[in-house]
Amino acid sequence: MARQNKPIRSDIAWSTRDRIEVRGKDLPNDILGHMNLGDLAYLQLTGQAPTEQQSKVFNAIVITLVEHGITPSALAARITYAGAPESLQAAVAAGLCGLGTVFVGSMEGASKMLYEALPDAQADVDLDALADQVVAGFRGRKQIIPGLGHPLHKPVDPRTPRLFQIAEENGLSGRYVDLMQRIAAKAEAASGKQLPINATGAIGAICCEFGFPWKIVRGFGVMARAIGLVGHILEESENPMGVEIWQRVEDEATAHIRPE
Repeated sequence: MARQNKPIRSDIAWSTRDRIEVRGKDLPNDILGHMNLGDLAYLQLTGQAPTEQQSKVFNAIVITLVEHGITPSALAARITYAGAPESLQAAVAAGLCGLGTVFVGSMEGASKMLYEALPDAQADVDLDALADQVVAGFRGRKQIIPGLGHPLHKPVDPRTPRLFQIAEENGLSGRYVDLMQRIAAKAEAASGKQLPINATGAIGAICCEFGFPWKIVRGFGVMARAIGLVGHILEESENPMGVEIWQRVEDEATAHIRPE
């Protein structure tokens, strides 16, 4: 019996000789000059143009994720560019490959944690007790709670209160933000350590307020950090540090085995 092919379908975009349409909007006339990059990203993801409030919060999220200095992802991009300056896209890709459970991508883990703890934001549950359960579960499994703690920003990640403020001002601070804050407080009390909600924890909670699926949340970091990495590569091309970093690391790492 012949296999019946599943219909192939996409609702994102199409083009003809004289027209390009994206999510039902004419690219030259409805989008260019009318939407900023964050708004277009929101349209691409949801199929709907954001409201003014959604635009402010979503743009704050992606702008937060563009840059954080000479991070491992920036180093990977710069060193890759030093070895293959003819391939800018490979250097960007190298930097993006390190966005995971430790750097940037931890907002995916935070969103997943919050959704699993509170599948229905309207459910009549005690958030304080729920936070206790979440913290106890992670501690029992000896796992790091995603979205908490930062090696540099203590006792507060300066990005977090501002993100929560923007969300509050625009009607996108609800029970997921509340639950994230309670989890942080419970985790600090249980561990005796400073465990501030970091930027990715705040973003993960706000993404739940939007209703974004947790499996796509890391993508916001990918799209934003790509912009930052292009900036690092431009600087690397004008004022390189990749080769210097390589040579210094090699010298220090092998100093104990090299002859004087």
